[in-house]
Amino acid sequence: MNNKISNQKTEVPQTNEMNDKDYITTILSIEKEIVKNYATAMTEASNDELCNDFHDMFDDVSEMQREVYNVMFKKGWYCLEVADENKIMQKLNTLEQELPQLENNN
Repeated sequence: MNNKISNQKTEVPQTNEMNDKDYITTILSIEKEIVKNYATAMTEASNDELCNDFHDMFDDVSEMQREVYNVMFKKGWYCLEVADENKIMQKLNTLEQELPQLENNN
C-alpha cells in the first residue's frame, strides 16, 4: 500500500546550477525559520503594540509560507505520508497523559 500523498512531479534539470525546485525549497526553509522567529518575538515582546506588530508580520509570513508550500505540493516536490491510525492513537494517548501535568503547572 502506498502511504504517500503527492502530485505528479514536475521534472527539473539535474545540473550543478540551482533549478526551480532548489530555489523554492530554499524559500520554504527560509519562510519556516522566519515564522518561528516571529513566534518567538511575539512571546518575548515587551509591550502590546510591539506584540501586535509582530503578530501582523507573523500572519503575513505564515500566509506566504503556506503559498510556497502549496506551489511545491502542486508541482509534486513536496509529498505527505498518510498517518498510521495506530501511531495517531499512541500520540493521542501520550498527549492525554501529559495534559494533567501541564494543567497543574499553570
